[in-house]
Amino acid sequence: MGKHLCFTVADRSYFALLKKDIRTIAVEAGFSETKVGEVDIIVAEIVTNLVKHGGGGNLLVKRITQAETEGIELIAIDNGAGIAELNKMMADGVSTTNTLGQGLGAIQRLSDVFQVYTQKEWGTILLCRVFSTPLPMQKKPMEVRSLVVAKAGETECGDAFCCVSDKGGARFFLGDGLGHGKEAAIAVHAATDAFLTCKETSAAETIRNLHLHVKKTRGLVGAVANYQEKRSGWNVCGVGNISIRFINGIEQRTLMSYNGIIGYNIPTSLKDHEVVADEIQLLIMCSDGIRTKWDLWKYPGILKYDLSIVAAVLFKDFARNTDDMSIVIVRINH
Repeated sequence: MGKHLCFTVADRSYFALLKKDIRTIAVEAGFSETKVGEVDIIVAEIVTNLVKHGGGGNLLVKRITQAETEGIELIAIDNGAGIAELNKMMADGVSTTNTLGQGLGAIQRLSDVFQVYTQKEWGTILLCRVFSTPLPMQKKPMEVRSLVVAKAGETECGDAFCCVSDKGGARFFLGDGLGHGKEAAIAVHAATDAFLTCKETSAAETIRNLHLHVKKTRGLVGAVANYQEKRSGWNVCGVGNISIRFINGIEQRTLMSYNGIIGYNIPTSLKDHEVVADEIQLLIMCSDGIRTKWDLWKYPGILKYDLSIVAAVLFKDFARNTDDMSIVIVRINH
């Protein structure tokens, strides 16, 4: 499902570089010149907010497809003082910086999806998605969001996520090639290719299949999660340092991955973990680029937000920044 480009924003001089790169993504997604201009305004406002109010921060950008419509996702993350009066700042035309779009209201107006999560003295996360054409209104039985970011300085990412869905459910794979850079990317892409063609409905058997297909690579760690709608449940299996956690609004359940390296050595005792799907439930999988000691209950109201906001919260506070980093979140809507 692609990776996010991560831009570090320290001052307004970064705007010209960001504008050029993000414009290229928008054009490749089929945006009209008017839409591209609107994205320019959004990026200008985001950069200004990061510099003026957040003391700098990160901007994550990814080309996306939803309901067969091309779009672009932008996530701004800062460690500033937070927004004390968010509702007031959301009013279109309100700005403390006299910028092009005149405040958060302009970003909201120009976005198809817009959310802000903020806490006092913690910082702010801003999410917006813009699509080439209007999206049809539809309730999705399942929401899936991923945040995959390469280690700083690397052009290729050794983490990857992919999923396959049908009327009976969906299958998910998160892989982390050993190390980082080109060889790690080769390993994880070989695994994703094998996953996409694998017909196994067991997570453990799927990993055995991947193991055979990546033996000529550096190897990887990874996890497979299969959701079966008929059974209203999951079967899950992981090998190596992949964190797997289920959350239902009341409790969290962590599943232990097996020791081993896919492509080198995996246990003969691999078996599926069976998990019954609750009415409200998230599946969260993270590579070891994200520290494991996180607790979503420390973020008031976070489960009400878009899953990309939830992923960005974990990235903001728990990214190691010494390796490729990935977070996958799945929500089943009953």
